[in-house]
Amino acid sequence: MPTPQAYIFDLDGTLIDSLADIAESINRMLDGRGYPRCAAGNFTQMIGDGMEKLVERALPKEAREESLILTCVEEYRAHYDVLWQEQTRPYEGIVEMLEALKARGVKLGVISNKAHRFTVPMTEHFFGTERFDHILGQRVEVPRKPDAAGAHEMAAVLGLTTSELAYVGDSGIDMAFAKNAGMLGIGVSWGFRSVDELREHGADLIVDHPRELLVLE
Repeated sequence: MPTPQAYIFDLDGTLIDSLADIAESINRMLDGRGYPRCAAGNFTQMIGDGMEKLVERALPKEAREESLILTCVEEYRAHYDVLWQEQTRPYEGIVEMLEALKARGVKLGVISNKAHRFTVPMTEHFFGTERFDHILGQRVEVPRKPDAAGAHEMAAVLGLTTSELAYVGDSGIDMAFAKNAGMLGIGVSWGFRSVDELREHGADLIVDHPRELLVLE
């Protein structure tokens, strides 16, 4: 297994545990419309495909009409603007792992299906403005993961090929993204999805603690 020249990370469920704030923001949107709240345990399967899919999955089936979904996305976004740092925190060992990789001169990046307008400020809030070499959230003009476009953009910015990148994530989408782009796919067991899902989607390696990433160096 070649030593990665850069580590690129998913955000939600990989670097940060953001589940509670996402869930509360969605449920406040639902409250405002008189719809039933979603159970907290359902959100691990609802997150990962961007805001529109998250909102669509949260709405009652009879309310899943395109124009209403888009309106509800804006309502969810307004709640999340206020709540995103209430309970969200980095997972144990993440900060130390990133510091160690950075000290070794390894390039670091983030690629998330979370909207770019949240991905950048959230990453910088929890990890500082100097930790990551490049940060990419979901943007209208770029297909979301598992499409490989974001990986090629990241590789170009870092001056590397995708085969020199490792992508670290917690979901099957993340592992499919790594495979589609020719990156090393590293699944994390502490996130929102199961280890079985990671394996089914082609994870090259699964780690149980952030410090295990340092052994690959």
